[in-house]
Amino acid sequence: MSIKRYFGHKEFYFKTAKIAIPLALQQMLTSAQSIVDTVMVTWIGMVTPVGTAAQIDTLCNMVAYGAIGGVSMFSAQFYGANDDYNLKRSFGLSLVLAVGNACFWCILASIFGKQILRFYMNDDYIIKYAMEYLSIMRFSLIVGAITFCFSNMYRSCQKATVALNTSIIMTLLNCTFNYVFIFIFDMGVAGAALGTLLAQIIAALFLIIYAYKTKQPFIGTFNEMFGGLKASFVKPIITKIIPLIVNEALFGFGTTLFIKAFGQLGTKSMDAYYVANQVFNVFLFIVYGYGSAVQILLGAKLGKGEIEQAKKECSYHLGMSFILSVILVIAIIIFAPLMIDIFGLTDSYVYDLAVKMMYVFAIKISMRLFNFIIFSILRSGGDTKIIQFLDSGLLYIVGLTLAFGCVNILHMQDIVLVLLITQLEQLVRLIFGLKRVAKNIWAKDLTTSVA
Repeated sequence: MSIKRYFGHKEFYFKTAKIAIPLALQQMLTSAQSIVDTVMVTWIGMVTPVGTAAQIDTLCNMVAYGAIGGVSMFSAQFYGANDDYNLKRSFGLSLVLAVGNACFWCILASIFGKQILRFYMNDDYIIKYAMEYLSIMRFSLIVGAITFCFSNMYRSCQKATVALNTSIIMTLLNCTFNYVFIFIFDMGVAGAALGTLLAQIIAALFLIIYAYKTKQPFIGTFNEMFGGLKASFVKPIITKIIPLIVNEALFGFGTTLFIKAFGQLGTKSMDAYYVANQVFNVFLFIVYGYGSAVQILLGAKLGKGEIEQAKKECSYHLGMSFILSVILVIAIIIFAPLMIDIFGLTDSYVYDLAVKMMYVFAIKISMRLFNFIIFSILRSGGDTKIIQFLDSGLLYIVGLTLAFGCVNILHMQDIVLVLLITQLEQLVRLIFGLKRVAKNIWAKDLTTSVA
């Protein structure tokens, strides 16, 4: 098989970059915002309380990603087919799903917040300040859901720069508000939560006003967006996205279970993990930005009925993934220690652990990039059922089994070694994922399935 099939023409790369770069920059800003938050709470010694409280946010966002990401399979194809009528209806459905999910987690956090937090870290000191953060952060779940829906529709319509500009505004506001409330008003962790909430409210208002002022194709009257959500439209979409929602819910919970496993290794290990993970998330901007672009571009091709062209461009994306994975590994090895320095860790043991973890994360990100691109390819044409096995299934079967086995059965105390062993999960996922893509089951036009 010729290696040339994995390399496209200039026009392909230009079009991909036009979509991927704004999405990647937006993701980088989001990660940078989290970095700033973590740095600020590090200065007041609250890394673990905030990180523990953030597990509820992670669970909420993972379910939302499954639902809204699932709807975007259709919205990207509706946009490619110039079907504004169904584009509006898909936006209405995404709002219903995202806001409903956020309200559920907000209520759950309000009633059972302390019990949920204690599941991850059974430490009264940590629970006290984590609850202080959660008491405000829970409301940002709803505002964040609205922002997510608008941002995702801009991406589906290949107008990623709008979402990027909003992220710039939100990042600047969040940094400013956090500093003011944490240090000037001396509100501590509550100030960090309040700053984030206010920044999200302003960002949501900007996205809403801009959408109506510029008459975006997914914006319509209340009846156009919600009145047309009939069974003939909703059922085919829900059928496709239920596996994604279930997968993301299981994956999100499974991801937080790593915190449960690693948390048994002590607060210092967790401080190092939270810091290293924040730096790792910064480098994920290429993974999620490029992956989102792949789903949008392939989805648009499939929506136009250009099935063979979509298959051809799939190979181009896999070739590009290899190049980007090498670049990411080199970047982490070079820059990660310098980025760890930003947090000003005073404990040399915690600092050394964080740096060592970054080298493990370099291995993880090289495979995570491929896996995320594989999922994006499968989602572009609605091949969602297999994702549940590849993503959450392998997380539980391989990743968590290894994590808890190392800690509870083999009694390993070195979190770096445990983290390294769990990366076998990514390798297994990569092998199965590539085989699925090669079968071309994903290459389908979804626009013909709704009425």
